[in-house]
Amino acid sequence: MKFRIEIANLIFDKINTNKEDLKKQFEASKKEIGFFFLDDLLPKEFALEIYKKFPRIEETIKRKSFRELKHTAYQMDKYDALLEEVIYAFQDIRIVKLVGEICEIKEISADEKLYAGGLSLMGKENFLNPHLDNSHDKDRNRWRVLNLLYYVTPNWKLENGGNLEIWPKGIKDKQTTIESKFNRLVVMATHQKSWHSVSKVEVDAIRCCLSNYYFSSEPLLNSDTFHVTTFRGRPSEKIKDFVLQIDNSIRQSLRVLFKKGVRENPHQYKK
Repeated sequence: MKFRIEIANLIFDKINTNKEDLKKQFEASKKEIGFFFLDDLLPKEFALEIYKKFPRIEETIKRKSFRELKHTAYQMDKYDALLEEVIYAFQDIRIVKLVGEICEIKEISADEKLYAGGLSLMGKENFLNPHLDNSHDKDRNRWRVLNLLYYVTPNWKLENGGNLEIWPKGIKDKQTTIESKFNRLVVMATHQKSWHSVSKVEVDAIRCCLSNYYFSSEPLLNSDTFHVTTFRGRPSEKIKDFVLQIDNSIRQSLRVLFKKGVRENPHQYKK
């Protein structure tokens, strides 16, 4: 626990030092999809150590469908202890409160169960279609309001792919690409209009990311309503988009009937 606090101290100090710039970033983008990013979050050698502790892709859970192709890991006690310490450092109450202040969210909390969070690994040809994150937490009690992504693959380049894309004017318009740069933290608002995706990885390498979600008792937009993770096709994927919309409707209808789904979502850390 002491080590976790030390990591949290580093993260808090870096964010707090850059607080005003991060506020400006978020303010400039919040009318569409609010976001900010911060480079060199942790000392370089420590960030490299985090990367080295990531599990091999064969030790993770493969998620493959027409919606996505990626690998996840969330049962953190199966992996190197350092990874759990870093993940939960982002849940330090000081950091949660500070990020909430930057994004002007008054009531905000982290998720110790890592519902849909944890580790994300993407290898060659992996991708994530444009989507809206599930609007709520595991029990549908709180609204998902922020997505925190911390990238740790050294020497990652824009042309490698595997970059975060946000679609501020919707999926029929042009996306904004945020490079999955080593030692970069990205914080993005999640609401009914926050379409985002991950571009296909073009190289034979693994893009590694630690993710957290923050929740609130109130949604970010008054227009927000409950929805499952909702996928769409890219502008060039007309047939795929049609199929995905049908898929969304079926899954949404099932969640209306079954509050927690037909089966419990396994993507949560069971300590």
